[in-house]
Amino acid sequence: MGKASIQTNHILEGVRYEIRGELAHRATQLERQGYEIISLNIGNPGLFGYRTPETMRLAMIENLGQSEAYCHQKGIFPAREAVVMQQQDRGVLDVTADDVFMGNGVSECIDFVLRALLNSGDELLVPSPDYPLWSAAVSLNHGAPVYYNCKPDNQFLPDPEEIRSLITPRTRGIVLINPNNPTGAVYPLELLQDIVRIAEEAQIIVFADEIYDQMLYDGAEHVPLATLVHETLCATFNGLSKIYRACGYRVGWVTFSGERENAREYMHAVELLASLRLCANVPGQWAVQTALGGYQSVRELTKPGGRLYQSRKAVIEGVKKSRFLDLQAPDGAMYAFPSVNPEVIPGFNDQRFALELLEKKHVLIAPGSSFNVPYRNHFRITTLPDERKMTVVFERMEEVLESLEP
Repeated sequence: MGKASIQTNHILEGVRYEIRGELAHRATQLERQGYEIISLNIGNPGLFGYRTPETMRLAMIENLGQSEAYCHQKGIFPAREAVVMQQQDRGVLDVTADDVFMGNGVSECIDFVLRALLNSGDELLVPSPDYPLWSAAVSLNHGAPVYYNCKPDNQFLPDPEEIRSLITPRTRGIVLINPNNPTGAVYPLELLQDIVRIAEEAQIIVFADEIYDQMLYDGAEHVPLATLVHETLCATFNGLSKIYRACGYRVGWVTFSGERENAREYMHAVELLASLRLCANVPGQWAVQTALGGYQSVRELTKPGGRLYQSRKAVIEGVKKSRFLDLQAPDGAMYAFPSVNPEVIPGFNDQRFALELLEKKHVLIAPGSSFNVPYRNHFRITTLPDERKMTVVFERMEEVLESLEP
């Protein structure tokens, strides 16, 4: 008698994470065959030789003896207090350590703040393109992601009036990723003020994903959303992974600010979920105070001549030299979201291009459609490789694009 296959949870049918999907699996197979893959599919600084600042490593080592027991469910006090001091320095004055929850990366924080909020069928406004973890977390917690467009022809900025039109009685919150992943867009003050006004009128929660807040180029300025949100609840997400090049430490946090009087029951639910997982990784939390209070080395990387700046410049120049590519230059983060001109290659398909680029040229990218957009002519790359390697990448891309030209 044959054995029945194990059935999976039906809720996973709508969950996608192509950044580590089939293309990444194929890349692993090729590596096992001896090929060297240039992996541009994920923003993982350690893969490209970026080191976590030494002071953070020392802070962890010096406190290992205090890291063997569970800590408070919200996190160790020095880490939470450091987040508070950073927020206050930015003009967010109404926060205390009780408003900060440390998590095993921002990913865990996103999961438990949505789990505490969403009932079946509740809606969350999410940008398109989005970082797909947000859509996945909404679906996994029985909600429905509703997309507002950040169109290429509008510099990947959202339209506040479209956002207003999408709000229904089931809308519980809106997600803003700024600086944006995957596009690198940095939202101007006036736009953020318009969106905050809409959220406050509708009394929905503002979820501000600001993990790339100090990764800015050519004078771009980041406005912390929490400085603008006063009449509704604001949840700001940040962590050590990107600015401090410490992805493997798995340390992120969420800070609540704004109107909290009507959110007591919700925040109690968030704390309950934080308690159920006992606590976040304790050794990594000891690096937070040193990271936030010390010298901000990311500024050396993002100014002209810095490695991140020069890699981004190589991407921009690579696109300019191409007969096929266009790009809205990223003002922030560590990604670019180029497009292929459909008039030059009619019927271009991002998935097919990504597979051919991997198989023929051993370069791994993320197809644009995996970021929940309706078009198929974009792709995302990380700008972490050095400028020499980025030049090689665009040479290889051009050869594959030429092969696809009619």
